[in-house]
Amino acid sequence: QLQLAESGGGSVQPGGSLRLSCTASGLSLDRVGIGWFRQAPGKEREEVSCISSSGSTINRADSVKGRFTISRDIAKNTVYLQMNSLRPEEAGIYYCAEVYGSCFQELHVGTWGQGTQVTVSS
Repeated sequence: QLQLAESGGGSVQPGGSLRLSCTASGLSLDRVGIGWFRQAPGKEREEVSCISSSGSTINRADSVKGRFTISRDIAKNTVYLQMNSLRPEEAGIYYCAEVYGSCFQELHVGTWGQGTQVTVSS
């Protein structure tokens, strides 16, 4: 049974960087896609980035293109989200989740992690 655990959240100033980690257990990441999502207070959950089981990546949110990078380390069974030039409006809880099928179409999501808090404030 797949389980996901996020880490790496914290507090940064606007323009700062964070790297989030999503460590999987119960299934190898070369057999499952992983998506990053975020939810700001009072807002709906938003798709951020996705990496497929084959390693193809896509930033799902236009606002993060050129600033966020999703990657993975199969040996560590971990997916990363490198976030640069963070903006105050990007604060919230960041979740990783299992993605069925393609990252390049409507995402179909299964197992969720518990989330990690990101604060962007001066």
